[in-house]
Parts: sequence; structure tokens; C-alpha cells
Amino acid sequence: MSSTIDFSHFVSALGDAVIVCDAAGAITVWNPAATRIFGFTESDALGQSLDLIIPERQRQRHWDGYHKTMATGETRYGSDLLRVPALHKEGKSLSIAFTVAMLHAPDGAVSAIVAIVRDETLRWNEERAIKAKLAQLEAAAAAGTA
Repeated sequence: MSSTIDFSHFVSALGDAVIVCDAAGAITVWNPAATRIFGFTESDALGQSLDLIIPERQRQRHWDGYHKTMATGETRYGSDLLRVPALHKEGKSLSIAFTVAMLHAPDGAVSAIVAIVRDETLRWNEERAIKAKLAQLEAAAAAGTA
């Protein structure tokens, strides 16, 4: 049985953000989940730089890695999950996790990078609270045995 998939509908239906950027880093695809996570509408994002959602202190590192990936066609984040801070339109900090896939032109050069992004802010905050509580309990236990 053969079926055809409307990839535009598929990308729009996903619960994770799908962001595609061209070789220069301009956003060319921004699905509804990206709007839900980051607050920027598709029209806000299309044609813009990823600096839209990258905290200023992370930008140089991001662009160094981005340009290296575009030049070499290699990234370890195709299978390894990358967790980084990000920005919401309202200025609040987010914690996101994502993988990337590279799209190639007919000549084999990387023409675009696709990021599949999930908002992990709630999980990250809960994990941080658990770690703080554990450190508190360990300190109290150590003080009780001293």
C-alpha cells in the first residue's frame, strides 16, 4: 500500500517545533508549534535570523557551530540531543532540547538545517528544584552526623 504525505500538513501538525534555516541562518520554515513555544508568529520569524530566539550570551558559540556545520556538512546533533537556553518573544528564558538534520543541494553542499525543538523548561525547572532539595537534605544529614 502506497500513501502520499503532504509534508506541509505533516510539519504543521507536529507537536514539536520545526525550524528550517538556510545556509545564511535565515528562518525559512516556522511551524505552529514553534509559535506556541517561542511566541513569535510565522510572519514574525520567516526571513529573520535565529538570533530571534538565541540569548545574546550564546550567539557567538551558536554561529561558530552553525557556520562550521554548514562548511563541513557534519554535526553530532543529528542523533545527540542538544539542550540549550532560548528566548521567548516576551523575553522570558526557555530551556529547549533539539536535534538537527541537514538538507543538501543537488551538488551535495548543505543548503539548510532543520531543527526539531521541544520546550523542556518545566522539566528543567523541576530537575533544578529536585537537585536543590537533595543538596539541602545532604547538607542537613552531614550536619547531623558531625
